[in-house]
Amino acid sequence: QVQLAESGGGLVQAGGSLRLSCAASGSIFSINAMGWYRQAPGKQRELVAHIISGGSTNYADSVKGRFTISRDNAKNTVYLQMNSLKPEDTAVYYCNAFIRVRRYGSSFVDEYWGQGTQVTVSS
Repeated sequence: QVQLAESGGGLVQAGGSLRLSCAASGSIFSINAMGWYRQAPGKQRELVAHIISGGSTNYADSVKGRFTISRDNAKNTVYLQMNSLKPEDTAVYYCNAFIRVRRYGSSFVDEYWGQGTQVTVSS
C-alpha cells in the first residue's frame, strides 16, 4: 500500500509565498514521476507542475516563473515552492505520483493521488 501525505497549504495574501510538500510512503520500489495538480471551484483539475525521476520539469504556463517544483529522492518527497501568489491560484492542490510497486512477483507502475490541500490567496 502506498500513501501520499501533503502539507503546507493555507491562507496567504496576494504576492506571498507558500511551500507544499508531498511525501510518499509504503511499499515503494521506485518513483517515476511526481507532480502537483489543482482544482478551483467549478473548474476541472489541471496540471500545475511535474518532475520525472531524471529531474526534468514541466510547468503550466500560468505558473512559470513563479512556482518551482523540486524533489528529494532519498525522502520520496516532492515540493512546490509558490511565490508571487495570485488570487487565481486559489484551489485545492493535489499531489500525484507514478510509483512502481512490487506485486505478485513482478512490478507495476500505479498512479496515486494525495487527499488535497487547500491554498487560498486573498486579494
